[in-house]
Amino acid sequence: MLTYFRAVVIGLLQGVTELFPISSLGHSVFVPALLGWNDITRSQSSGESPYLAFLVGLHVATAIALLIYFRRDWDRIIRGIFRSTMNRRISDSDERLGWLLIVASIPTGVLGLLFEHRLRTVFAKPLAASLFLTVNGVILGVGEWARRRAASRADAPEEAVSHDDASSRRRLATFEFREAGFVGVAQTASLFAGISRSGVTMVAGLLRGLDHEDAARFSFLLATPIILAAGVYKLPDLFGPLGNGIRGQVLVGSIVSGLAAYAAVRFLVNYFETRTLTPFAIYSLVVGGALSVRFGFF
Repeated sequence: MLTYFRAVVIGLLQGVTELFPISSLGHSVFVPALLGWNDITRSQSSGESPYLAFLVGLHVATAIALLIYFRRDWDRIIRGIFRSTMNRRISDSDERLGWLLIVASIPTGVLGLLFEHRLRTVFAKPLAASLFLTVNGVILGVGEWARRRAASRADAPEEAVSHDDASSRRRLATFEFREAGFVGVAQTASLFAGISRSGVTMVAGLLRGLDHEDAARFSFLLATPIILAAGVYKLPDLFGPLGNGIRGQVLVGSIVSGLAAYAAVRFLVNYFETRTLTPFAIYSLVVGGALSVRFGFF
């Protein structure tokens, strides 16, 4: 039963973990199991359930929070897309960023429509989510290792630095469309509960030479249309039979989720100006490993 208390807890969890690189989908699977909310746990892998409809509302709230935080960026980006369409050329960084985001959104948009529901029903189980969270930790850790290696090579004497090494200090304005496609393909891994959307897209950006600040900014901007589109696509579920008896809980949970997401993105934008993904890699490895044992043997 989805009570108001549960709606607040899960809303807070969704708002924070959607943007922190530790997988909101994974936490929405194994946290209810840890709390003994077995009815929610069972409904995760069913074809249709009120809990999944509830999560739709939380995702829309998270996307709205991102839109509000990045409202000035999106104003410039949307104007840039229309301007470049009219002029039939890309002439400034806002126009370029808009088309980079469109290119990066395509892989997850297509695969999400085709396989998201099937993957959720198959893998939205506590043990699977825990194992994928462990994998998430490995991805984040490897991404940080590769970034540090590239940075150290870029700091080597000039004659020892190759063209690819020098690109490790590049900015988002120099990103190419094929590289945006690479980030978009990486984002498809987040269709598995336990793999973080923001985590894999940040790692993909780091591997292409972005610093943490630009990788995080691109990741959060990229998440906005994907989360919003997925939520709006499934929003009719809340107005049908699946929404019966939970619409009040959806409203309360969505408010909590939106506020938590706004606070989370404010924190993370500042955090990634000087910090790395390492603490989140450690969290994912420790928690994912511990929960894999917990759900695998008990």
